[in-house]
Amino acid sequence: MLCQGFVTGLGCGFSFGPCIPALSHWFQKRRSTAIALISSGSAIGGTVIPIAVRNLIPAVGFKWTMRILGFFLLFEFSLAILLVKRRLPPVRAFGGLLNLRAFQYAPYTLYVGASCIAYLGLFSVLTYIDVSGLVNGLSPDYSFYLVAIANAGSLIGRIGSGPLCDKFGNLNVLIPFNLATAATTFAWPFCKTLASLTVIAALYGIAVGAFAALVAAPVASLGDTSDVGRRTGMLFTLSAVATLIGPPISGAIFSTYERFLEVGIYAGCMIAGSSVLMFAARWSALGGKLRGRF
Repeated sequence: MLCQGFVTGLGCGFSFGPCIPALSHWFQKRRSTAIALISSGSAIGGTVIPIAVRNLIPAVGFKWTMRILGFFLLFEFSLAILLVKRRLPPVRAFGGLLNLRAFQYAPYTLYVGASCIAYLGLFSVLTYIDVSGLVNGLSPDYSFYLVAIANAGSLIGRIGSGPLCDKFGNLNVLIPFNLATAATTFAWPFCKTLASLTVIAALYGIAVGAFAALVAAPVASLGDTSDVGRRTGMLFTLSAVATLIGPPISGAIFSTYERFLEVGIYAGCMIAGSSVLMFAARWSALGGKLRGRF
């Protein structure tokens, strides 16, 4: 299981990671809309695939369920390999895979820090909302669908935030959406009925969808376009560490207090704190101005 998880994560990183920089080369005015559209596939997959797996395993067994998913992903990746194309020619970049000089630019450093802190708490609700449903007496069948409801809600947030970012600026949109995510995370532990958990799952999904889809969008504006790939890769790599340790920290908090109130406080504070760093990155990028499109 550990090997499969590692190899799957490695494959996802190598496949998804280059798509954002490659796409950024082709768009400027509507770059965020384009990124939001391709990222919406994650919301669709996160909604459909768990439901499909849940229904396929009793019908055809675990092995054939995994094979069916494998054939489906093989088809999808084949299309991506054939269709994804870079616009700019390859260059011999100084420093190889890393461009540590990028961290000399304060707005980029602040934004990477904001992303890492956000991911420490961003997916706590998504990871444990089905467990909270079981703890509060919901049936296992319905609790399972809370994650699918959140993913379906994120589709709205992903697609809707793209045009808003193109019009008003990436951080001008991501900061309010991030604060909304923090608010829904703080509210989540107080939702104990089927109706309230359903509503909070949908609202959380809509709010978190913007950052989940467009976390890499500001990177193109935080340096030279020709180097956007390495800057995006460094952002994703550091954020992946936070994503890895965030949910286990929430799990440890739940194990200690045996309730989700402290989990919501921890995760919400991480997301709210990341919004402060995003505002600092925006302020720095605008040269110390509070108003402006960025």
